[in-house]
Amino acid sequence: MNPERKRRSRVQGGWAAPTNVKSDRNKPKAGVSPAWTGKTVDQPTERKFVFEEPEEELKQKPAEKVITKPGVYDISTEPSGVSRLRYFPEFIESKEADELYNRLFHDLPWRQRSDVKNGVSYLQPRLTTWYGDLPYSYSGVTHPASVEWDPTLLMLRERLDSVLGLQFNSVLTNLYRDGHEHVAWHSDDERSLGPQPTIASLSFGDTRNFELRKKPETGIDYSNSEQVSIPLTHGSLLIMEGSAQEDWQHRIPREYHDRDPRINLTFRVILPD
Repeated sequence: MNPERKRRSRVQGGWAAPTNVKSDRNKPKAGVSPAWTGKTVDQPTERKFVFEEPEEELKQKPAEKVITKPGVYDISTEPSGVSRLRYFPEFIESKEADELYNRLFHDLPWRQRSDVKNGVSYLQPRLTTWYGDLPYSYSGVTHPASVEWDPTLLMLRERLDSVLGLQFNSVLTNLYRDGHEHVAWHSDDERSLGPQPTIASLSFGDTRNFELRKKPETGIDYSNSEQVSIPLTHGSLLIMEGSAQEDWQHRIPREYHDRDPRINLTFRVILPD
């Protein structure tokens, strides 16, 4: 092939770079304007924090008080009076308390009764008995008078009468068979108990926490109420008096671990209608 023709065919091939094209590698590029050029842009402003007094006072729940030692405790003082607790963790020594527990457990006619709340009847989560010279009504349930006292209960009533200088005429007994059985928040403020009643509570068996909470001045919000907790031990005596029923509620809460049975005797004075 003619050398000139061969040269021209190579130039005409796809791999041949044109001889008259200049590179734009060094060509100056036009500036690229940002997308927001010409638009109004909100610039960040400095935030200022201004303290303002809250419209309502922020209340902090008081720490729970725990009572374990013997003594007299005035847990509140209100226009209604002083709410007082007296606690004796070893009122009955251990050996005698064992004997009393066994007699009460086997001799009393324990029954599971019904309560009425908001018109609905339900079984109480515990067993009870009632002995009293007069009938007693609470939570929609009326206990008739039962003047034939169990001998063990009668002996304990006479002992408390001599120590406290009172004449108890009734006792409500409770048997909590395990930790699940309990009694809900309530006050022993029935009319038949009179103003500022004194209630003496004896405990036998396993220890259970007894809790109290202060009633709010208005409404039913207990979220910031004062609370008191007392582990009621075998053979212990707790006395509630003064305004403890008017200004406080109490309960035995449900527990979610194993508990042995516990018997509680609450001696009180019932007034005639």
